[in-house]
Amino acid sequence: MYLAAGRGGPAPAPAPSAPARQARTRVGSTVVALGAVSLVTDISSEMVTAVLPLYLVLGLGLNPLQFGFLDGLYNGVTAFVRLAGGHLADRRGRHKLVAGCGYALSAVCKLGLLAAGGSTAALTAALAADRIGKGVRTAPRDALITLSCAERDLGRAFGVHRAMDTTGALLGPLAAFALLWLTADAYDAVFVVSFCLALFAVLLLYAFVPGRTPGAPSNSRAPKLRSVFRLPADRAFRRILVTATLLGLVSVGDGFLYLVLQQRLDLDTAYFPLLPLGSAAVYLLLAVPVGRIADRTGRRVPYLLGHAALLGAYLALCSPATGWPLTIGVLLLLGAFYAATDGVLMALGGPVVPADRRAAGLALLQSGQAVGRLLASVLFGAAWTLWSMHTALALAAAALTLALLTACRLLPARPTEPR
Repeated sequence: MYLAAGRGGPAPAPAPSAPARQARTRVGSTVVALGAVSLVTDISSEMVTAVLPLYLVLGLGLNPLQFGFLDGLYNGVTAFVRLAGGHLADRRGRHKLVAGCGYALSAVCKLGLLAAGGSTAALTAALAADRIGKGVRTAPRDALITLSCAERDLGRAFGVHRAMDTTGALLGPLAAFALLWLTADAYDAVFVVSFCLALFAVLLLYAFVPGRTPGAPSNSRAPKLRSVFRLPADRAFRRILVTATLLGLVSVGDGFLYLVLQQRLDLDTAYFPLLPLGSAAVYLLLAVPVGRIADRTGRRVPYLLGHAALLGAYLALCSPATGWPLTIGVLLLLGAFYAATDGVLMALGGPVVPADRRAAGLALLQSGQAVGRLLASVLFGAAWTLWSMHTALALAAAALTLALLTACRLLPARPTEPR
């Protein structure tokens, strides 16, 4: 459905045929190939993510502050390598090579989790290395998407990619649940299978993703790193960057929200890995439709409404609601949050960054968001440890409300094209 023959020539025909018109509105084969790689990788990653809060808090006995540090590290350490990965990818269009190195590093680190045992220091090192791999690959991969299709179709392209990615997120917890059930809670089995799937994803990348994307710059003179740090001089990009960082600072990690649900519902730990399935299913259903809406109406409003959905999840967890109504409501809101923000942010920021600095520019956006989320997890864990779960949630909801009001004024309605 989404495969396309590629871009047309430099001079379009004056009266294109119907098939030609359809080809220009479909998502390219590069996007589908990257989606397949992300699907398999996400099965691998989400197998680990689904059991990690349970393993760390109930298995190893970490308190909320310690878990908050590790959760923030898991989600935020990528900020420190994204810019390097993006800059390396922009050098003569090496997006595939750099992305492949990131995928390979994350695969190897699954074995690190297996070897870590119960050592918190070893776990920290393995998680950090895994996230370094993610940080290296994410910006080059997203740059490949933006360079392989027209700007007007970016919302749909990212929607298709994120839908395939989320299919993996849906299957990963199911696989983890099945393995834990079959092996009587043997976490080692989860880590081994996760490694095998991650390695398969690397093979898929090198077999099916083109070596050079048609839209990638091919000039022999690579942009200098300092030129990336001049990107915020552009007013539209600066506002998007500040908004993404600010909203990341008040976005509590999923692991905490699932732990809150588990405690509120007194849920059997055997069913904990299934909690991410609800939000992943909603994300899967909404990713493409939201991407199409963003292409037609502008990406600012869906992005802001997505964070409003996250605020709704905080408020629901603060409410006296219990049982399945609470679970369904929170998971629906979380899925809508990711569908309206993840790919939409990249589609919003991509067009304002010059093509020769596209990967590095997107990496800068992702880094700001990742640093914010790292601090959010640490602060939330500290508030939970010092006061209580309910106090931490109330503070997070208040902070997100203020951040949303600020973002409404900061985020440009119609970002201009780069000069």
